[in-house]
Amino acid sequence: MDTPPAVKDKPEAQAPASVRGDLEFRGVSFRYGQGEEVFRDLNLTVRAGEYVALVGASGVGKTTLCALLPRFYEPREGAVLLDGKDVRDIPVEVLRRSIGVVQQDVYLFTGTIAENIAYGRPGAGRKEIIEAAKLAGADGFIRELPGGYDADIGPHGVRLSGGQQQRLSIARVFLKDPPVLILDEATSALDNHSEKAIQQSLERIAGQRTTLVIAHRLSTVRNAGRIVVLDENGVCEQGTHEELMELGGVYAGLYRASEEI
Repeated sequence: MDTPPAVKDKPEAQAPASVRGDLEFRGVSFRYGQGEEVFRDLNLTVRAGEYVALVGASGVGKTTLCALLPRFYEPREGAVLLDGKDVRDIPVEVLRRSIGVVQQDVYLFTGTIAENIAYGRPGAGRKEIIEAAKLAGADGFIRELPGGYDADIGPHGVRLSGGQQQRLSIARVFLKDPPVLILDEATSALDNHSEKAIQQSLERIAGQRTTLVIAHRLSTVRNAGRIVVLDENGVCEQGTHEELMELGGVYAGLYRASEEI
């Protein structure tokens, strides 16, 4: 807790009056330490309110790319922009408050169901917490637990299944209601029925925010407004599912391979 953060605010950093959610990765290059570059001179623009899926083989930098947006890491070259402003010129607290992240690894805390969802927006009322749980497809199992929303989930949520933990994490970010949403394999621990329910919820609210979805199960992103395909050289293909299948390139190969599994 006493370790100084590596990412710090510039003295001249200013909070924007509001955040629309326009994103741009401009000539971005990045590598971990002295290792090989994850990507070099990558360029990508995402319009406010757009629902974009990032796909590609393991190790091409999908998660790393999204981690640059809230400044979990800094690019070696180039810039990441939010509404045309370099994220390094925005106070970190304001930047991260504008971005919701749901990762494959879920972080829950000792306490009740309601308290864990409320981490998304401290001070939220019970009605708002329940509505967020409904959007995440979690309300049903919560009400079946002894104590319902006041049920104690134990350290790290050990009293819940992996799928239940993930739905609470998704409910938390729905409660936060950020203009930019990043879903990194967010439905990986769910069965097909639960995953479909959450996908429908995501699609309902996608028009209200910029959404970046990282998925290995390509069937979950068929309805994305745009699919961006990454390879070792950066962005190699873009388009809808139908356009990319007709192209017969990298995405088509990945999709056919996933269908055979």
